[in-house]
Amino acid sequence: MIFRARQFEFVFPRPALVMGVLNVTPDSFSDGGKFQDVNAAVAQALELAAQGAAILDIGGESTRPGAGPVTEAEELRRVLPVIEQLADRVQVPLSIDTTKPAVARAALAAGASIINDVAAHREEGWMWEVVAEFKAGYVCMHARGTPRTMQENPVYLDVVREVGEFFQERLERLNASGVSANRIVLDIGVGFGKTAEHNLQLLANLRSFTTMARPLLIGVSRKSFIGKLLGADLNERLPASLACACLAIESGAQIIRAHDVAETVQAVRMTEAVLARNRK
Repeated sequence: MIFRARQFEFVFPRPALVMGVLNVTPDSFSDGGKFQDVNAAVAQALELAAQGAAILDIGGESTRPGAGPVTEAEELRRVLPVIEQLADRVQVPLSIDTTKPAVARAALAAGASIINDVAAHREEGWMWEVVAEFKAGYVCMHARGTPRTMQENPVYLDVVREVGEFFQERLERLNASGVSANRIVLDIGVGFGKTAEHNLQLLANLRSFTTMARPLLIGVSRKSFIGKLLGADLNERLPASLACACLAIESGAQIIRAHDVAETVQAVRMTEAVLARNRK
């Protein structure tokens, strides 16, 4: 299985990739406000790469539950200077976490290689045209609604089946838009239009999504469902985040999106070492 993102290529099976999170926003749930300054953001990205991040995911608009939108101009103001500085300073792909095709296009032109799209449930194909034009990588995430509305009583008859059907339909539409399967990563969208129980069901059944022969990206780092289940404050959620990451690797995930890169890399590598011995 191959994942291509412009000039980058990852061939699986291989050690799992850790995607480091860099939010250049004032209101993201975990690190909002910490890296609004361009120099601080670049320094943090370089530190994440040094800790072992194989992808750097840069976001200029919060997607936490209840978050409101920002303008295209403001999102560009936040992310472009960071991407422009990092493009020549890191050897790992840069991912732009955006729902706006114009922001994605500008970020790719500035040196990004991957579009991380939490609005992959959109009906119009403008974003996919950008992906196809640049031969970018594309993270296709399952969600419902918008960040402002997604947690308003989400209901599923069978969340695992419905997310699987969504992925199958999106793969077909992306292919029709000129985006080949080897440029696509699938993300079940933990916390995006799902209750804590829905999240648990999806994590417990990750292996069912491996039949689609595309890399699975799992983003559970510090998320609110951990707090709801365990009563853990934001800064107390690392152990549970690592537990979910390790279980995801055991279930066949290839990419873990995380704020705590060094700790996640160590946990993932230990999990892989144990699993390798188990296969002998």
